[in-house]
Amino acid sequence: MSAVFSFLADMPLIYLFLVVGLGAALGQIPFGKVRLGAAMVLFAAIGITAAGVAFGTEIAVPAVVGDLGLAIFAFAIGITSGPNFFHSLRTSWPLMLGVAAMLIAAGAVAVPVGRVLGLDAGTIAGAYAGALTNTPALAAAGGTPEATVAYSVTYIFGVLGVLVAVSAALSYGKKDSDVPQELIELAVRVERTDHPVADALVRIHDGRVRFNRIRRTEEGPTEILDPDTELRPGDVVTVVGPEQDVAQVARELGHRSSHQLSADRRELDFRRMTISNPKLAGRAIRELHLEKRFGATISRIRRGDVDMVAMPDSVLQLGDRIRVIAHRDQMTDVTHYVGDSARGLSDINPVAGGLGLTLGLTLGHLPLPLPGGGTFMIGAAAGTLILGLIMGRIGRIGKVITTLPNTAAMTLMEFGLLVFLAYAGTRAGGQIAVAFTSGAWWRILILGVVITLVMSGLAYLVGRWVFRSGGTRLGGMIAGMQTQPALLAYANGRTNFDPRVGLGYALAYPTAMVTKILVATVLSAL
Repeated sequence: MSAVFSFLADMPLIYLFLVVGLGAALGQIPFGKVRLGAAMVLFAAIGITAAGVAFGTEIAVPAVVGDLGLAIFAFAIGITSGPNFFHSLRTSWPLMLGVAAMLIAAGAVAVPVGRVLGLDAGTIAGAYAGALTNTPALAAAGGTPEATVAYSVTYIFGVLGVLVAVSAALSYGKKDSDVPQELIELAVRVERTDHPVADALVRIHDGRVRFNRIRRTEEGPTEILDPDTELRPGDVVTVVGPEQDVAQVARELGHRSSHQLSADRRELDFRRMTISNPKLAGRAIRELHLEKRFGATISRIRRGDVDMVAMPDSVLQLGDRIRVIAHRDQMTDVTHYVGDSARGLSDINPVAGGLGLTLGLTLGHLPLPLPGGGTFMIGAAAGTLILGLIMGRIGRIGKVITTLPNTAAMTLMEFGLLVFLAYAGTRAGGQIAVAFTSGAWWRILILGVVITLVMSGLAYLVGRWVFRSGGTRLGGMIAGMQTQPALLAYANGRTNFDPRVGLGYALAYPTAMVTKILVATVLSAL
């Protein structure tokens, strides 16, 4: 076996992909009803590297490989979460303050418990960083041998302990009320006599519905409905939106009609198309002027696995699947304009990726001042996540598209995550043997368990009962509080990459990263 480990030590890339493949395969093995998925790559790397040390061979993956994986992962998370992040930020700032308060509380508990166990300040700070699985916090604690040993001893339970909290959140997430509802289309006959304007009804329902077709008379043609159209008694219109909202609109206007306007394709037709024309990416639907150009409209947008009602201010991304309604003789022209090529699903947009990662990594390594002197850095992950969120929200700067297609972003996110987990597990596995030769390892482990349980317990209880967060988003938020990609991978695997998981992670991660660094700095100085 020593020859095998020596070969892997000499060939770090072979070792890296061996761990990725083996860990991913092991992640498919069910433990009861649970599969660890990509998170198992971390534990496979820890186990193989520790075994190599036992045979006298230290295996290492270059740090730049781990940094690359983490940067790509965090940037892709930001890109996919950006459009919803800033909208949620308006109502979620109390949650972010709560994240900081809970992490400070975990640090406050660590001090007296550590003192009772006879541990020094450096060891307590390292245990805090390991129990909350945050390497930048370890660096802020000074990176001393004592802190590093404590970090290594507490790291594994920092993942496993919080895994239980994430699993508990996802379990009650099955009853979430914020589940994205499936869109339906319904024909409604208007009975109201006050001639309501279609756009006014859309605003009343906060943009959750839209009107797309209208027929004025029984034998008349079906036409695209302009938002400024006044609805008259006897009109038949089609409404698109979540079932509850569509049913409410039907009651407000009149009653459900037996006519299926979408089935009348004599004049109007509809088709699913893929946005692959770079000129359209990052632009709002209103900017395309489809009505003036082609007499066409967009009724729905499908991004990833989520269908959305297409509104005038909806911003399109490369790879979006849109449902277009147009006159039959204009459909070919609309198709050429949109692009409708599979290329739109996979274009990784190297301009936005390269510049975004450059700025994000630079931001992560800027020295920021600490009260009382000294500086700290938020790290590559937080920097690239923040830049990704901003670029995902902006969509376009002049002719430069700042987003990535959802499919491409998800692929990059998973690739970066797997590479980073393999690196992180290798690093932890190489230190764990040394850590457990320390005579104080059991006291350090007790402290780490306490810190992890305090943080995860508070996160679950406060998130569920104080902030009333849905379980699916809470699972992502807890993973973000722990700043642990393996937990995000687990939550994504359990929910089939539900976007609420990524949003919860993105909301908690930057605040958690900065708070942990500051708390670890204070703990090491006590």
